[in-house]
Amino acid sequence: MPDKEQGERTVTTNRQAFHDYFVEESLEAGIVLTGTEIKSIRDGKVNLRGAFARVRNGELWLEGMHIAPYEQGTYMNHEPMRVRKLLVHRRQLHHLMDQVQVKGLTLIPLKLYFKGSIVKVEVGVCRGKKLYDKREDIAKRDAERDIARAVRRG
Repeated sequence: MPDKEQGERTVTTNRQAFHDYFVEESLEAGIVLTGTEIKSIRDGKVNLRGAFARVRNGELWLEGMHIAPYEQGTYMNHEPMRVRKLLVHRRQLHHLMDQVQVKGLTLIPLKLYFKGSIVKVEVGVCRGKKLYDKREDIAKRDAERDIARAVRRG
């Protein structure tokens, strides 16, 4: 039996999260999925845009993540926008609950990836950016792009 692939393979990142939020800290969480969801994720048919995590009844849940239905799936195919349970240690969950109760912090999935053959989600504790913060980031990115162009030319 061949060894399972080791290392990480990123499926998708939530680029909008880095545009709209400052990431204070992040942690790795497992995710409870069905068979057809895993197959769709392997095909890369997943979207984290607009997704968020919420603590409910002492458990961490991921809401708003879209996993496209598996094309070869039968009537047992999954619901694309269902709420999925995230797996973290109790100590991490209590730490997250303390962080989220601070005004303005929220839990946002930043990255979905395979660690070996297991799907993991990187969840960030984030603070929302103001409009002027977003403008600063755009101006900084434009300046870096202009500098890179000037270096390439001359």
